[in-house]
Amino acid sequence: MTRPDTPDNRLIVALDVPNALAGLELVNRIGPAVGFYKIGLGMLTGGGLALANELKQEHGKRVFLDMKLFDIGATIEAAVRGLAQFDLDFLTVHGDPHVVRAAREGAGGSGMKILAVTILTSLDRADLDAALIRDGAIPDLVATRAARAFEAGADGVIASPQEAALIRSLPEAEGRLIVTPGVRPAGADLGDQKRVATPAQAIADGADHIVVGRPIWAAADPRAAAEAVLADLA
Repeated sequence: MTRPDTPDNRLIVALDVPNALAGLELVNRIGPAVGFYKIGLGMLTGGGLALANELKQEHGKRVFLDMKLFDIGATIEAAVRGLAQFDLDFLTVHGDPHVVRAAREGAGGSGMKILAVTILTSLDRADLDAALIRDGAIPDLVATRAARAFEAGADGVIASPQEAALIRSLPEAEGRLIVTPGVRPAGADLGDQKRVATPAQAIADGADHIVVGRPIWAAADPRAAAEAVLADLA
């Protein structure tokens, strides 16, 4: 089992709570076993950037800012350049090549990794049909979007555990990161996720990091829930 003073950063805990105060309380409840946290769009107006800065500068945590940015190239570049000053570790953008290229330019030499979203893990083929996304099996579409994002300069991709092995096999994926949400410990409620796997399965299939949210933050004992996921990884 990983010692609490050397957290296993393969686990990223999603702070899907309303505001920075609740996020910081959750981090303190979990304690030193977890060293990597995700702050998403839902907390942006609740002090999310301030919490990101506090976790980095005062608590020594790694921070994944999950904004899933999408806009014209110039706007993306400017937004990412501004975010890069916060010394963040990961930032998500949509995987369209023009977005990835602009984000890569904005990140410059900051060390912030740009992760491209392929297809959201909450979506299935019916959802893609409703959005007028071209025909094809989701794994094939994800692999194509991942390859194009890598070619555009993405440091990694966000993809469901079910596509991790397929992406890892791509020539373009060599040396790149795969981060998988939609991870649920065995027996956990699926919530709004449709393409899921257990923590150990996701890592075995090629993921570098897994993101776990509700099974930890909604648990009666978040620290014990996080430690159970870490035990599964170990």
